[in-house]
Amino acid sequence: MKKYLLSIFTLILPFLTFAQEVAEKGLDQRIDEGFKPISDTVSNIVFFEIGGIPFVLILLVGSALFFTIYFGFINIRRFPTAINVVRGKYDSIDDHGVEKTELPVDGDIPDTIRDESEEGEVTHFQALATAVSGTVGNGNIAGVALAIALGGPGATFWMIVCGLLGMSSKFVECTLGVQYRDVGEDGTVYGGPMYYISKGLKEKGFAMLGKIAAVFFAIFCIGGSFGGGNAAQSNQATIVLKDLMGLTNAGAGFWIGVVLAVLVGIIIIGGIKRIASVTEKVVPFMAIMYLIACLYIILSNFSLIDDAIGLIFKEAFNPTAIGVGSVIGVLLVGFKRAAFSNEAGAGSASIAHSAVKTKYSASEGLVALLEPFIDTVVICTMTALVIIIFNFGGAFEYGGEGSVMIDGVAYEGAGITSKAFAQYIPYSDVFLTIAVVLFAVSTMISWSYYGLQSWKFLFGRGKVADLTYKFLFLTFVIVGAAASMGSIWAFSDAMIFAMVFPNMIGLFFLFPVVQKQLKRYLDAIKTIKE
Repeated sequence: MKKYLLSIFTLILPFLTFAQEVAEKGLDQRIDEGFKPISDTVSNIVFFEIGGIPFVLILLVGSALFFTIYFGFINIRRFPTAINVVRGKYDSIDDHGVEKTELPVDGDIPDTIRDESEEGEVTHFQALATAVSGTVGNGNIAGVALAIALGGPGATFWMIVCGLLGMSSKFVECTLGVQYRDVGEDGTVYGGPMYYISKGLKEKGFAMLGKIAAVFFAIFCIGGSFGGGNAAQSNQATIVLKDLMGLTNAGAGFWIGVVLAVLVGIIIIGGIKRIASVTEKVVPFMAIMYLIACLYIILSNFSLIDDAIGLIFKEAFNPTAIGVGSVIGVLLVGFKRAAFSNEAGAGSASIAHSAVKTKYSASEGLVALLEPFIDTVVICTMTALVIIIFNFGGAFEYGGEGSVMIDGVAYEGAGITSKAFAQYIPYSDVFLTIAVVLFAVSTMISWSYYGLQSWKFLFGRGKVADLTYKFLFLTFVIVGAAASMGSIWAFSDAMIFAMVFPNMIGLFFLFPVVQKQLKRYLDAIKTIKE
């Protein structure tokens, strides 16, 4: 009996200790203290440096530059072709006549699964919209503000450069995603780096390397879904909600996280088609409204646009932000935030693009190269211009740790963007809060699918495995809401960038396949013109 009681006490002791610390410190602080060491450890491993520069950024940018040159500046030369593919100009050669069917959806969102995993159910425009909904989120609002707060206006220039180069990487990985996708017995498509790495390297005679790299990618993608696709999103949604409602009490972040977890859980576990349908309609509307709001602020300060652009160029090569130190410093800030926002080179978007209805894999690669342009070159740049114009009044000082003081109050991430909007648009705090929350939820839903696909690759396609992943995913919604921005974004960056290593193995082994598929598709287009 004593042994039994001792066992029970041993099991509940950690929970009693946790409860005591919560009572003394507050729930949010206790969760943050528990998560921060994990975040710091993972970040230190992924961002190891060579010559003072994180190797992963050298790999990411160097690869994007290589693909840009190898494919003859495809990001620029084939941009009009990509637009025409999305417009449906070449549908006559791209249609393989698959009839639409209602397939089992395994408890997930029917419409999302149709967009992302039913062979022949997705047009080029739908695939692009699905992938963009996963990347256009709080990286465009909070991430840009963080980049400027850390690196100053010059970070914007390097974000744009990274976005333009990333278009080529996105082309390569999404072409491969379609080329090597796996079709289940029920017609469901499973695609992404896990499949093109394992299948493609097996073709090249490196089966074991392909299996190992694919497993590592799947692990990192699951981590990315918990971090950048989840915790970072709930973190920023919580910041703007607390600011709007004036919540300062300990535990507020935790309970907001619980509400968000319930909302996301209803969608990804219950498969509520009506909620998913509403979300799919509302989020694009909010994205358009956000761009209109940015344009209003920019055009209202038309005389400052040239000053803002001039400052971006000047600070890119002669940074004055505190703590940046050099051109390399501001370049790293810009590249890191751009890569986090558009995920080019990480391989995640190829999971969504792999389900497109096409018999020419390069056609979807061309469509995919538009994604970093929309996400980074357009939306991120507009957010940056709003913040820079706002700060011409000397609202805050560039540099530091990312948190800035405005009117004696500390702001970070989405809070900075919200403050900039409030300067020019009445009640913009309510609008931006709604936009941030909707962007966060839509991104979490998309990334739950990416992570689930990776989870299935590792643990099989059973319902128990699915529910296990979804439970862990929802736990990170709460962790992200309760922890501090610094620890959450460090972990999120590490997980997203960790995906680059195995993904690049696949891209460098298989880019000649992409070249053949591009030639095949361009030759087919010529037959239409003739």
